[in-house]
Amino acid sequence: MKLYKIETVQYINSSLEECWDFFSNPKNLQTITLDNMSFEIQDFDHKRMYPGQIISYTLKPLLGIKMSWVTEIIVSEENQYFIDLQRFGPYKFWHHKHFFEATETGIKMTDVVHYALPFGYLGRLMNKLIVENKLKTIFAYRYNKIEELFNSKIK
Repeated sequence: MKLYKIETVQYINSSLEECWDFFSNPKNLQTITLDNMSFEIQDFDHKRMYPGQIISYTLKPLLGIKMSWVTEIIVSEENQYFIDLQRFGPYKFWHHKHFFEATETGIKMTDVVHYALPFGYLGRLMNKLIVENKLKTIFAYRYNKIEELFNSKIK
């Protein structure tokens, strides 16, 4: 199994509490996801994030094909970090860490995703041709949306 890694860092003009409140709320994932992916939360318990929380949603990541995805929050330390793990979905493996660190000017947010695709060599080819670029597009959109939501505010 070939394991891939994507890491992004973003500085956010926010308090730690405001930043945590936004990112630890599963409903806000739709806000920072590309509209053309038709992201919809299907089920979650409407509670603040906690270890063991299950979130299921549908999306259309490629060619308008609707897919189901179920993630579990496996670790959550308030105002510090959380980790979500795909339980069912398009990846053979998906492990996403979100870190929040207070700095002198705001928050340093770091995302680290490890993922693997099914289908051996075919999956590796699909990663090179489609998946890697799609994930870069998704994270670029997320970065820009976060800039708009947090860093364009006049304080």
